[in-house]
Amino acid sequence: MSQTSFSIEAFLRSRIGLLMLGLLAIGGIFLIVEHLPHVAYGLPYVLLLLCPLIHLFMHRGHGVGHRDDHLHSGEDKNGHP
Repeated sequence: MSQTSFSIEAFLRSRIGLLMLGLLAIGGIFLIVEHLPHVAYGLPYVLLLLCPLIHLFMHRGHGVGHRDDHLHSGEDKNGHP
């Protein structure tokens, strides 16, 4: 039982590998060109759906525990010296 080593680089440099890469590139370009209008049509809705998520990440709990002013003024979190 002999073992043959398979090299991806060797396959991609072969005629069949180059043909496969060319067909995948053409198919990818065709897919992007044909579906771009559909994606562009839905983009405003995606942005509207992302607004609540962005809101949650931007507020991070409305600043609770994120301000360090009390450390610089010598006061603790409750405003006591």
